[in-house]
Amino acid sequence: MGDNSASHRSVGFLLDLMNTGEAERIRRRIGLPVHARVDSAGDRAQLISSWTWRAVPSSVLLWVLEEDDPDLNAVVWRHSHADDSMRRAILRGVPFGPGRTARVPVDSVLRDSEEPPVPKGYAREGLVGALRQATAMAPARQAASMVLERADWRTVAEADRERPLPGYARWALVVRPDCPPELRTQFGAHRKFTNRVRRAGVLDGPAEYAATHGPASDTLHVLSLGHLLFPARVHDAEDALRPLVRDHLGDREEAWAVLAQLVGGFHGTVPELVATAGAIA
Repeated sequence: MGDNSASHRSVGFLLDLMNTGEAERIRRRIGLPVHARVDSAGDRAQLISSWTWRAVPSSVLLWVLEEDDPDLNAVVWRHSHADDSMRRAILRGVPFGPGRTARVPVDSVLRDSEEPPVPKGYAREGLVGALRQATAMAPARQAASMVLERADWRTVAEADRERPLPGYARWALVVRPDCPPELRTQFGAHRKFTNRVRRAGVLDGPAEYAATHGPASDTLHVLSLGHLLFPARVHDAEDALRPLVRDHLGDREEAWAVLAQLVGGFHGTVPELVATAGAIA
């Protein structure tokens, strides 16, 4: 593995959950490079750019947007999995952080970017009208992409209480990672909706991501950038994984050496990786 490899960052993220002295000793014994600080803007940009092409659950993009940081918003804009609603919200300065109302400045690199086209149905019928007219998934997604502000979500909820929205519209809204939980509850607990939400990558938080998503190397690489991308949320993942690391790996150098060998080709989740390395050692 090269010094800047994703595998090194993945193992390093788990080691950082240990006592500092133990972690540094294990690093030396298994040949892991010294944990490098990310001090310069160039180093930060290089690390973050390595993330923009990775497949991630849609909720991960939302956690980044919740930082309400113009620079990070520009990163989400470039991400291959960002959708029209996210890009539209970024250019309009919509805040995502809980309780925030101030508009978010648009990063200078995006000021000449064009907003995704406004759907014809929305221009003709307005938000609620476009959602009610959606008789297929494509127009439903287009209409749902215009739900940006918290007030828009309230409008949708009120319209659905007055007269239930069509199934396609509900589907397009419920798989949005920023769909308010109370609106999902209002739409109902139908098993099909639950499965669609799960397939869309909507998660309760980073702890669920850390525990359930694989391959482990991809999940750990994203989490290793959490202090740059979603610092307000990454601690939830760390708290979820710390007991597993302590119980299965602890300060056993041989267990960490096995984990370093397994991580690059392991297809299971992070808890499965940690337990497997501990069992083999």
